Order: sequence, then structure tokens, then C-alpha cells
Amino acid sequence: MSRLVVVSNRVAPIAEGKPTAGGLAVGVFDALKQTGGIWFGWSGDIVDGSTPPDTVHKDTRDNITYATVALSRTDYDQYYRGFSNGMLWPVFHYRPDLARYDRREYAGYCRVNRWLVERLKPLLQPDDILWVHDYHLLPFARACRQAGIRNRIGFFLHIPFPAEPVMATVPPHRELMEAMCAYDLVGFQTDSDRRAFVDYVCRRLGAGRRGDRYVEIGGHRIGAGVYPIGIYPDEIRELSLKHNRSRQITNLKQGLQQRRLMVSVDRLDYSKGMVERFTAFERLLEMTPAHRGQVTFVQIAPPSRSDVEQYRRIRRQLESAAGSINGRWSDLAWTPLRYINKSYDRSLLMSLFRASQVGYVTPLRDGMNLVAKEYVAAQPEDDPGVLVLSEFAGAAEELGEGALLVNPYDADGMAETLDRALTMALPERVARHRNMLARLTENNLSRWRDRFLSDLQSETVTPEVVA
Repeated sequence: MSRLVVVSNRVAPIAEGKPTAGGLAVGVFDALKQTGGIWFGWSGDIVDGSTPPDTVHKDTRDNITYATVALSRTDYDQYYRGFSNGMLWPVFHYRPDLARYDRREYAGYCRVNRWLVERLKPLLQPDDILWVHDYHLLPFARACRQAGIRNRIGFFLHIPFPAEPVMATVPPHRELMEAMCAYDLVGFQTDSDRRAFVDYVCRRLGAGRRGDRYVEIGGHRIGAGVYPIGIYPDEIRELSLKHNRSRQITNLKQGLQQRRLMVSVDRLDYSKGMVERFTAFERLLEMTPAHRGQVTFVQIAPPSRSDVEQYRRIRRQLESAAGSINGRWSDLAWTPLRYINKSYDRSLLMSLFRASQVGYVTPLRDGMNLVAKEYVAAQPEDDPGVLVLSEFAGAAEELGEGALLVNPYDADGMAETLDRALTMALPERVARHRNMLARLTENNLSRWRDRFLSDLQSETVTPEVVA
């Protein structure tokens, strides 16, 4: 049986009792722990200077070998902070106005991809299957082929893939897309992302379509499939019960004094739509006086990429907006908005979801958004809360019939939807929750992993059918 080798920018083992990691880390860890294998990538360590150490640190826990490397300060600045998050992240989230291009950073991005391949190559066996993840590693397969690696290599993009005209705002877009064509299989969260990729390679690179799920360029056939990442609903439910009677949750419930609770959990990022979310919450208080003093909104937003100016700016905007809302609407017995910049243990967050009446998940653009799925899975089936979900999150394709979909650019529309969520009758809440939970159970994380790896190994891309 072939061994699975997962490659991602960051290797982030998830340990019990530690703060929750991002969606990629959670999804990769949960998938890899079922199969075993190697997880290779950056450890998160940065060393001074322009030359990173060649040492690969290996640590085996259970059936996973974590193989990690450190980055030099130069490589971190150019590859990670520069081109990956200063150029690709905003463009792929349809914000080219926030993108910053520097040729040296792009050169560093390509150099680090080649350097990572050199570190990985000695660890590989001839029949290993390589599964590469996310936008930091778009040219990784091309670097593998140039290094003589002939293994099957698949790529999964966790974030959105932009439409062709938006992708073209990345100056080296053609070179990047040619490099992506070295993969054997590329996977996306939604069909719109897959179509955007296929449209680009066909229109700009002259690739030929081979059925609905293949393109061919230079004699190489590339599978392009849709693999929406999932969760394990039963595991989320167990986590939600773990801290249900903890001091933190008990104190929160007592402090609410029977008020309704709305919850949002996001990494601090401009793509998450938190400024727009705060605006819509204030509009709710303006438009519907009955909710004043009767609903509390908790926004948890752990800081990220604090060395990037756009992230410092969004934090200042949110702090200002939160202060303005609380200054205007608070009274001696009620604070409408609790804005918290810290990480919490994953199981505590699931218990917080379970205790809330509304899950408020409204990114401006998101590849999938596992928080939306976790919120649904954490709810008590006999008295579930309501998911208010952005139509621009990938999760909307699966959960649209049960969630209340909103346009995050429409503050009045979101406020009206929040009012509907807060006042929805129990029978409708139960029916909507049952619909969403059935989809999450059918399209769980194992299905995501198994479909992708089966397609990669068999060279046959199966159609995605949402139950």
C-alpha cells in the first residue's frame, strides 16, 4: 500500500489542551491520523540570516512522522510574508487592491519551493503518494519534476481560486499557472473555483478540455475536481459536551441572564468580513429596539500575521467599531458586544457554539469555512441554534438549504436576517438543523480524504455529488 506524504506550508500538530488551529491544520491532521504517513513543511521557526539550516527535524507520534524545517528570516519575509500573503492571499480573496508585488519576493517564493523539495526528496519512497496543500506551494510539483521526482502528486487549494481576470492581476500569473499544471490532480472547495482554474488554463495556456474533469497541456493530463472539506460531526458533538459545564461556559451563561447569544469565531483577517458584521449588528439594534438589552454578540478573533500592515489596520478598525458600539448601546447591566483577541481550546469553542442561539459566519470570501460546519455539528438536536452564513463562503453550497444566507455587503439585509434568526420558531430551527447535519454526516472529512486520494491514485476524477 502506498504511503501518504502530506506537504503544507506549516506543520501544526494539534494537541489536546492547546488553542485551536486553522482549518487546513485541523483538516490535514484529522485526515492523516487515519492513514498514517509523513507530514512535511515549515515548523514555524525563523532563524536569523539569509540561509536556512538544512536539518530536517523528525518527530513520530502515533502513526504520523512530522518532518519539519526552519526558515531563514529572508525566506520568511519573501516567501511567506511577502508573495504568499502580500500578493496571493488578497488576490485569491478578490482583493487585488490590497495586493503588493515585489519581484524579489516572487523569486524568494519560487526559491523556497525548490528548497523544500530538496529537503523532502531524501525522505521519499518510489510508491509514495504526495498530497500538497494550499497557495504557498503552487509551483511545488514543477520543482519536484525538475528534481527528478516521478511520484503521483496532488494539490488541494483550501482558499478560493479567483476568476481569470482577477488571477491576471498577479504579474507572474502565467508562470504560476504553468507550474500548477505539473500536478496530476488539482482539487478545489467548490465548482466555481474549479471552473475558474479550467477557464484560465484553457483560455490563457491553450489547454484542451478532456471531458468535464480533465484538461491536457503539453501531453500531460491534469485532473480538476471538487472536494469540499468536511468535519466529523460526532467528534464535534463530543467536544461540545466536554466543557459544557466548565467554569467559563457556566459563567458566560450566568452573565447573559437569559439573553440570546450570537457567536462568531474567526482568525483576524480582512477577508472574514468582521467590520461589516459589526456594522450589521449595530444596524440590528437600531432597526429592532426589542433586541436591545436582550442579545449579546461574542466575537472571538485571535490575531494573525501581526507583522503585515493590513492586519494591523483591520485590528484597529475592529477595536474602534467595538468601542463605538458599546459606547453607544451599553448600559449598567448589558454590554452588547464582547470582542476578544485571544485563542481558545477547540473543545471550549465547540461548547461555546453549543450554548449560542445564532452562529454568525459572514466572510466576504472564503474557500469553505469550517466554523460554519462546526457550529451546526455542535448544536443540540432538540433545540438547535440558527446559522447565518455568507453566500460567499464555500460552505454555502452545502448548507444553503438550512442556513440563512446573507450578502455581507448588505448591512440592512444582514440585520433583518439576524432578527429572523433570533426569533425563529423551534420547528423551523429543528428542520433546518436536521437538513444541514445530514449533509455534514454524508460529506464528512473521511469522504474528502478518500475521494481525493482515490482519484489521485486511480487517475479517474469522480464527480462531486452533494447529498
